[in-house]
Amino acid sequence: MNGSLIVQQAAAHAQQLILLFHGVGASPEGMVPLGEALAAAHPQAFVVAVRAAHASDLGRGYQWFSVAGISEEHRPQRIAQAMPLFVDTVQHWQKRSGASSENTTLVGFSQGAIMSLEASQLGEPLASRIVSLSGRFAVPPRRAPAAQLHFIHGEQDGVIPPQFAVNAVEQLRALDATPTLDLIPALAHGIDQRVRDTLLARLSAA
Repeated sequence: MNGSLIVQQAAAHAQQLILLFHGVGASPEGMVPLGEALAAAHPQAFVVAVRAAHASDLGRGYQWFSVAGISEEHRPQRIAQAMPLFVDTVQHWQKRSGASSENTTLVGFSQGAIMSLEASQLGEPLASRIVSLSGRFAVPPRRAPAAQLHFIHGEQDGVIPPQFAVNAVEQLRALDATPTLDLIPALAHGIDQRVRDTLLARLSAA
């Protein structure tokens, strides 16, 4: 896909595919350091920092859906409109890498996490593991996902408050899913070394 950055490419069929999705108004370059850490921990993985499909209407970067005038009412519809292209993007990299959905991990930050989490509610699973970094569901989860979900969230996040992650974990557990939740003290809406270390630990244990 145009503009996406391959961080690590396996020599043959990849044992696993790790796709990283940035936030609104950002670019794949911002996810490369995290991708490099994942590549070092998983040397047989195909690792890609994916560029969102559309130019951002914030004036810089890219987005899957517009956040201009966004509301709780409008967000699900915008995500639904963006989802087919998101699914196509994941499937493109699965074909490119030779990895199946069972060997695919989605790691999303902010809007990238929103798209990844909502993809877990589709009938056909896209991935076996989904990591939400400072993300949320648009609406409460409706079904137990086939994927293992991990939530990593800053306790001081003022953009997407951590309560969204707490609520999602409670709702998923009520559906008999087994998500994990790590709240990072004093972290706002961002990714720091603690997030990277927690992410690496969660994916190593899964």
